[in-house]
Amino acid sequence: MLPIILSPHSVRVGAAGKGEAFAARLRLLDRGGIVERSVFEGRSPGTDDLKRLDVLFVAGLDESASREMYAAAKAQGVLVNVEDVPKLCDFHVPAQIRRGDLLITVSTGGRSPGLAARMRETLEDMFGDEWEKNLDEVARARARWRASGLAPNDVAERTRAFVTEKGWLEKGAAP
Repeated sequence: MLPIILSPHSVRVGAAGKGEAFAARLRLLDRGGIVERSVFEGRSPGTDDLKRLDVLFVAGLDESASREMYAAAKAQGVLVNVEDVPKLCDFHVPAQIRRGDLLITVSTGGRSPGLAARMRETLEDMFGDEWEKNLDEVARARARWRASGLAPNDVAERTRAFVTEKGWLEKGAAP
């Protein structure tokens, strides 16, 4: 596995499929900031459509239709994720927790999505809504440190010390 976060402004994304699984993929794209996207609801993207994509999510289709779509997309160099069919996936979507710009993910490499979901539930309790504010606070401090000319290593050390001083990650710390 290669864990990366793609900028929503740098990747051309499409979604194809139908039903609730397809709707869930569209919500995933919304939460990820993918505003401009190609949507193929209930139909397959054509070759010209695929040439304009970097990534294609497929959901809510039977395996035969998904396999055909996967092959067509791969022929155009598109990375594909077919929901719940690991052999038709170039990448997996991790379980996610979002607190503003803070994104915490858990992945089992597609081996046990249920375990990843359960771990996400546990982490959601540990990292509540206050973390959006915490991130804003530490980001402001980081900006000041960077503006003062501190080297990246010094900024990283100050960040660790700042978080420790706040007690945000201490066991039993109040939210």
